[in-house]
Amino acid sequence: MNKIIDSLSVSFYMFWEVLWPLVLGFFLSALVQALISHKSMGKYLGGQGAKNITFATLFGMVSSSCSYAAVAIARAIFKKGASFTSAMVFEIASTNLVIELGIILIVLMGWQFAGAEFVGGIVMVILIALIFRLTLTHKLVQEARQQAEKGLIGKMEGHAEMDMSITQGKFLEKLFSKQAITSVSHYFVMDWASVWTDILLGFLISGALSVFVPHSFWQAFFFVNDKTLAFIWGPLVGPIVAALSFVCSVGNVPLAAVLWKGGISFGGVVSFIFADLIVLPILNIYRKYYGVKTTIYIFVTFYLAIVLAGYLVEILFGILGLIPTDRSLSIITQGVSWNYTFFLNSIFIILTIILILRFIRTGGPEMLRMMNKPVHGQVHHH
Repeated sequence: MNKIIDSLSVSFYMFWEVLWPLVLGFFLSALVQALISHKSMGKYLGGQGAKNITFATLFGMVSSSCSYAAVAIARAIFKKGASFTSAMVFEIASTNLVIELGIILIVLMGWQFAGAEFVGGIVMVILIALIFRLTLTHKLVQEARQQAEKGLIGKMEGHAEMDMSITQGKFLEKLFSKQAITSVSHYFVMDWASVWTDILLGFLISGALSVFVPHSFWQAFFFVNDKTLAFIWGPLVGPIVAALSFVCSVGNVPLAAVLWKGGISFGGVVSFIFADLIVLPILNIYRKYYGVKTTIYIFVTFYLAIVLAGYLVEILFGILGLIPTDRSLSIITQGVSWNYTFFLNSIFIILTIILILRFIRTGGPEMLRMMNKPVHGQVHHH
């Protein structure tokens, strides 16, 4: 019984420490989404050239970080004319190059991990673009498109298709308008609603692993005493552990922190975090969206790119002397105290309440009920 209490305590302490960065990240993400429309994405992403890949990356960076929403949006833009490569690059950027992920990594694990995630995200985009150019066949794309046109329901369909951005007026007019507050509140609450289960699972599993799994197991599993073997093994096993954990989006960062404390290599952490797009529930959605053959292709190519990105990032950061040596992560056990975290959490809890009230008063609950239902292209511009 004591271990269960300890496990829940660790989960809560980790959540408490990253609450304000989570809220800040989702608020900034909502603000960007409110000001930049996704309506014309398809026309910029029709090819596989450097320009199309760059636009896909930028669009992904300013989108929701929810893995399910990213996958649903990718299919939507694929159906609207985006190339398959651009759609997949969009997914990668949307889940690995977003504001909230960087902030939570800095607070929970350190700025080096946020830097590694950003550099690794760019590396992975380049790798996927190259691998697809060399191996993706026209026949497979056509089969994927035919399956996509069937419109089988995955998850977060309504969230993916809703466009609540402000399209009228100059930038500053849009930024300080009442419509902006409404749009931000809607994106903020709906992004939270789409990932809260992953975040909750991530913290609960992290707490359980840190308490119930002996440190000696992690040390042996990650070959801590053999640096060469640890370097090779980390990026190979990281994505497999992630795929079996069922946790995606920012929810896998607490898990990454526990694995880092346990002894996984730096590249292994990076690969683990990147693997949120090949967790088992997401693979099942790919099967519905694109068919079995394409799902296998996505898994194999993504896994290869994730592993290579992990190796390359560890080599680069090792050369630059940026790999952290401290694995203690005192954040897991320090608990709640009267410090800057308490002050910032209080402020951002108040901000959350304000945005939720705005959301409720402006028709938000009705839209929330539509999140998992396809809205057949309906958009809600402000």
